[in-house]
Amino acid sequence: MKFGVFDQNDISGRPLHIQYDERLELTQMYDEAGFHCYHLSEHHATTLSMGPSQSVFLSAVAQRTHQMRLCPLVYLLPIHHPVRLAEEICMLDHLSKGRFEFGVGRGANPHELEALGFDRAVVGDMYAESYEILMKYFSSEVLDHQGKFWNIHNLPVTVKPYQTPHPKIWYAVGSADATVWPAHHNVNIICGGPEGKVRDISERYRLEAAAHRPSSTDEALIGIWRYVVVAETDEAAMHIAESAWPSFYESFYKLWRVHGTEPERVKLSPTYAGMVASGHAVAGSPHTVARALSQKAQDGKLNYLVSQFMFGDMPHAHAKRSVELFSKDVMPAIQAASKTWP
Repeated sequence: MKFGVFDQNDISGRPLHIQYDERLELTQMYDEAGFHCYHLSEHHATTLSMGPSQSVFLSAVAQRTHQMRLCPLVYLLPIHHPVRLAEEICMLDHLSKGRFEFGVGRGANPHELEALGFDRAVVGDMYAESYEILMKYFSSEVLDHQGKFWNIHNLPVTVKPYQTPHPKIWYAVGSADATVWPAHHNVNIICGGPEGKVRDISERYRLEAAAHRPSSTDEALIGIWRYVVVAETDEAAMHIAESAWPSFYESFYKLWRVHGTEPERVKLSPTYAGMVASGHAVAGSPHTVARALSQKAQDGKLNYLVSQFMFGDMPHAHAKRSVELFSKDVMPAIQAASKTWP
């Protein structure tokens, strides 16, 4: 069992330079606590992310950490020139000395893409072509590509990744059918969706991987992402979570409501208690959180648990204490419990 961290870097209500300093301090804590990977989202034109350039922020994280892996989850491929993105991936891989990984996606909020001038009708094709160019870049000395959206001729590839042939790739999935491509290509997956789908997703992934890569000994990570708050008591944790949640909830829906729409796939409860009830969040003492997350991991047949400790206007001190308790008491308890699972 491995543990990761997810961060939206959503607006906290504090001056932005202070927010960045606080987030960077947290990444150092994650690194020292033994978390496997720090994942960061990409959003634009919304307070859901106050760090719209993942590469810039992770370059700072790379200089403050030593063990933890770093992974944008995900890069929105349609909005990046694929060659520029490939070069940034290579730079980050070297800056982190081989600790870099990256997720790929096309974007969950069409309003973000349209705000940047992209037609939602073609972003799927742009995503596919961009991914093709990235793979060509990593395996080429000179890059040529004639496509629908990008034409590249006789481009010398002067910067290669630290890792060979390239950093590990991640993909976010919401259904069992969506596991086919990542399973066939040994791509790690993360699910943030409903509890009822998680086991179907993990079982389908393993079936597809076994059928398509029967001789592979490299087990991919199959994980879920959940909001997590740990405090000395269940009551204290729920108070912290409920107090911070309205600010995050507002940021999550802000751009959708500007356009008078609602997200189709992801819907949040206006209360943290509602998020706990739906299985998307946990709050409590170390014992309560360890028991809840252990059950989720066992039921879902998972080998990776990703927590979002900081959200909304949560005081920095509360997030730090949550991480301290999680690393000291929750992680060892889940590791011990996982040894008894079938």
